[in-house]
Amino acid sequence: MTKPPVALFLALISSALTPFAAQAKGGAAAAERRAEKTLARMTFEEKVRLLHGPMTALVPAAKRPQGVTIGAGYIEGIERLNVPMLVETDASLGVSNLMDMRKGDVATALPSGLSLAASWDPELARAGGAMIGSEARAKGFNVMLVGGVNLVRDPRAGRNFEYLGEDPLLAGTLVGSQIAGVQSNNIIATIKHFALNNQETGRNVASVEMEEAPMRESDLLAFQIGMEKGDPGSVMCAYNRVGGTYACEHPFLLTDVLRRDWDFKGFVMSDWGAVHSTAAILAGLDQQSGEQLDGKRYFSDLLVKAVEEGKVPSSAVDTAARRVLHAIYAHGVADHPLQPGQAIDYDAHAAVAQRAAEQGIVLLRNEANMLPLAASARSILVIGGNADVGVPGGGGSSQVAPVGGLKRMTKGAESGPAAGFAKRAYGGTAPLDALRAELPGAQISYLDGKDVAAAVAAARAADISIIFAEKYATEAADHEDLSLGEGQDELIDAVAGANAKTVVVLETGNPVLMPWQGKVPAILSAWYGGQRGGAAIARVLTGKVNPSGHLPVTFPASVAQLPNPVLPGTDAPPADKETRAVYGLQAGTKPFEIHYPEGSDAGYRWFDRKGAKPLYPFGYGLSYTSFRYEGLKVTGGKALTVRFTVTNSGGREGADVPQVYVTRPGKAKRLIGWAKPDLKPGESREVTVTADPRVLADFNAKAQRWEMPAGEVKVEVATSATDTVLTGGAKLSRINRKP
Repeated sequence: MTKPPVALFLALISSALTPFAAQAKGGAAAAERRAEKTLARMTFEEKVRLLHGPMTALVPAAKRPQGVTIGAGYIEGIERLNVPMLVETDASLGVSNLMDMRKGDVATALPSGLSLAASWDPELARAGGAMIGSEARAKGFNVMLVGGVNLVRDPRAGRNFEYLGEDPLLAGTLVGSQIAGVQSNNIIATIKHFALNNQETGRNVASVEMEEAPMRESDLLAFQIGMEKGDPGSVMCAYNRVGGTYACEHPFLLTDVLRRDWDFKGFVMSDWGAVHSTAAILAGLDQQSGEQLDGKRYFSDLLVKAVEEGKVPSSAVDTAARRVLHAIYAHGVADHPLQPGQAIDYDAHAAVAQRAAEQGIVLLRNEANMLPLAASARSILVIGGNADVGVPGGGGSSQVAPVGGLKRMTKGAESGPAAGFAKRAYGGTAPLDALRAELPGAQISYLDGKDVAAAVAAARAADISIIFAEKYATEAADHEDLSLGEGQDELIDAVAGANAKTVVVLETGNPVLMPWQGKVPAILSAWYGGQRGGAAIARVLTGKVNPSGHLPVTFPASVAQLPNPVLPGTDAPPADKETRAVYGLQAGTKPFEIHYPEGSDAGYRWFDRKGAKPLYPFGYGLSYTSFRYEGLKVTGGKALTVRFTVTNSGGREGADVPQVYVTRPGKAKRLIGWAKPDLKPGESREVTVTADPRVLADFNAKAQRWEMPAGEVKVEVATSATDTVLTGGAKLSRINRKP
């Protein structure tokens, strides 16, 4: 039975003014008026007060503002003018409690950013944002450092787990939804790390060398889409340099792009330890965050001195303070005072986290319908991954101490910048317990996998073996390679050789190689599952949930396929005293340059351009049911619109992610939209995708506009970047559009 068409516009023409956009414009105008009135009543000292703040834990308790919740930092308010103190917390996956600064405090942990991206579901992103934002407010925070949208350019980058994949449209759409959810709690959210902070190696010293056009067509486009959809109150600038200039004092990024082209009204805050001069305020930086990490108080004492000496005009201080005030008023912070200690419904929030984890799990392989697990299985062996205590999570500032606490905590790194704060740990529901709850009639045993011979012997005696394979990732460190490491590849190969019914569950923060793939009939990518990751995995394995996740990143077949087979900076000499004097205490190596041969063709676009076959392509994901696509209709002209029908042709209810790609002559293919219809067996839905012109066009840096010549384009409806189902074409009119 075919239902009436439901248009799912996942890639809208951005020039169309939606009611939300009109409302946002009205709110921005009111906030601007309030900010101007308050600014007129402020003293110079009060204006400067809004432009800097410390990392709370590094301030002696006796000197902290009374009642401030310990987190990432704070910016003092102006009580006489009812300007509230800004109290900041990390990060995108929940309310962080780095290094247990708030003794014993826990929060609901969302699954990793890549897991969220694998859901391809903006509403899920919004719900998760609303949930973690409500917990932030309840704990006494009104600024949340969410919104990580740096594109995955190298699968070895340590912070990939926080981010939202390799495609600017997918990442920008999801981060915008997340930000909108967070800010629905009357708090300020950030979008970060602006820009081109795509790896951790040398992040404080490296300079990314990229022309404006590829920058605009990739990383900056992800930010632009996210800001249009989410309207963040703040942008966090990055540690790295771009073209030799620090991102936090980069006039092109902070003034030309953000202010002139995108009309951003909020404020730019620095990353913690990313400020290098007082003159950064002239380039567009408004606020120095975690000022102790910079070594100098560039935006307080030194700023006052610079104004007194005439090096910085007082108008620059006015401008920066006005922007901070604008964000405070535009996002309801001043009108909704903090009341720390509010009750939190952790059970309801865990349900949000579990749904997110379920929707993000990707079924990569399912030979002979190995999954879902047969109800007749009586003996199941679970091996490895610390599956007896919880699921892994990434390390660094985004790490959340989940409800129930962290278990088996060890150092996240033995040396380097990550050694000071990164922790490797497990939490949330344990997969072993969850499987036993879902399969009470089965005998389920567990081995940690450290003794391969014992695991092989036990696997021979079991009906089914399930191996949980993990790879830890953290901020401030990249991976040396794409292997699972710690002997896990060898373990999987041996167990799969002993038991033909072996399932591998990958719990990683990045793509990995699978030399054992051909021997394993079923593979799941479960990422870092968050608060109820174990329950989500068990429900997918047993068929209570039909997997619907699709890869937001390409899994390469080898590092030789990558644009940079050798990760930039891995051969850079370690930082010396002189380097740290120039680049700051967090510098790990001497400075070096990063070049991205792929330009704007990150991820699947690079593979398409090179004709390389990945291990698993971007957009890939299997289901326990099947889907049929038909009735393709493509219309061109001034706007490209693609319509087709999706039918659940299998025997189970399930959600699909049909993707639409466009290829212009001589160009790599580009994702222009998608949908996620949830369909009962036999049910059909019409999908409509309308392309954002910027995704189709090229950026002309000289003319400062998006351009595309009139002509024919190829349109593909696909299940992944390499698996095309329907093919069509259209003739499009010329595109000329302001940035």
